[in-house]
Amino acid sequence: MTSLTILLVLVLLLVVFGLLFRLQILTAIFSGSYVRQIGTSNRVNAVLMLVFMVVGGAAFFWSFADNFDKMNPPIASIHGHAMERMFWTTMIVIGIAFVLTQVLLFVYSYKYQYKEGRRAYFFSHNNKIEVIWTIIPAIVMASLIFAGWKAWTRITGPAPKDAIVLEVMGKQFNWLVRYPGRDMKLGVVNYRLIDASNEFGFDLSDKASMDDFTASEIHVPKGHPVLIKIRSRDVLHAVYMPHFRVQMYAVPGMPTRFWFTPTTTTDEMRAKLGNPKFNYELACNQICGKGHFAMKLNIVVDEPDDYVAWFAAQSPVSKNADLMASYKQMSQQTGLGKGGSQGAKANAIEETGETPAPLAAQASM
Repeated sequence: MTSLTILLVLVLLLVVFGLLFRLQILTAIFSGSYVRQIGTSNRVNAVLMLVFMVVGGAAFFWSFADNFDKMNPPIASIHGHAMERMFWTTMIVIGIAFVLTQVLLFVYSYKYQYKEGRRAYFFSHNNKIEVIWTIIPAIVMASLIFAGWKAWTRITGPAPKDAIVLEVMGKQFNWLVRYPGRDMKLGVVNYRLIDASNEFGFDLSDKASMDDFTASEIHVPKGHPVLIKIRSRDVLHAVYMPHFRVQMYAVPGMPTRFWFTPTTTTDEMRAKLGNPKFNYELACNQICGKGHFAMKLNIVVDEPDDYVAWFAAQSPVSKNADLMASYKQMSQQTGLGKGGSQGAKANAIEETGETPAPLAAQASM
């Protein structure tokens, strides 16, 4: 307690001395005897502003050029080129505005440094300037937003009827993938059925679920539209596929979707980059917890015939003995299954939309 009292007394003394010093300065100003000392530091700081602008700007542009290839991986989808054009158009507009304002900021700091006897010019209002810096940015921003809206509606709207359909579900800390079977229809899933052997929560009382299958990596055919249905089992994740210019949030309780058409197979991209170990990647770019770094999944772009062969070799969930046994046990405990199918559907996420007829179905005919 004594220490605290001494500390408070010292703080109060500092405040009092500060106020006395300030009062002395104000008295000198009112009496006309106060003289402000402007040393060489003012000139030095003004010059340093220009130096910082030149050196900092050069470092920025060097860093940008040096890392350009890392920031812009090769495009491997049809819509990716439109996305790239829109992105760089936006960057050019913003870049011009940024450079202009920063140059004016630092040049004006140098040009209008303090000089004895010079007073700043002041005006309260200028209608012409107000109109210019309101109308022009408004037109530019409206144009960019309209272009972005058109692109966004194309890639999140209805997919072509012959699109390959798959579902990606994010959870801490990995991705789960499922495909429809030969009926080309994803079955119902129910969060109440999720356990160690049924991570997706397949509701096997729905016949459409019986031929669905899961995969440890994503396979898609070159040149064929692909619809990805996206959801999350726990927290916010994001489906990010940089080479396909795909990004969509995986939101708990709110299914999202994204469709694209790949244009370059994995083997072709490996040859193009000269890297035999290259793989397309799905990564989560939203920090979702301490294991966020592990949320990666390989994507394989196959030739259409190779994709059909891969699809035909997959095993449906109905052949998974552990999953079937777990489902029967949980159905008995929770009242789901044949007797409780209505309750299951009430707690399920229904898959809606078109029923496509993709390559795998055509190959089985």
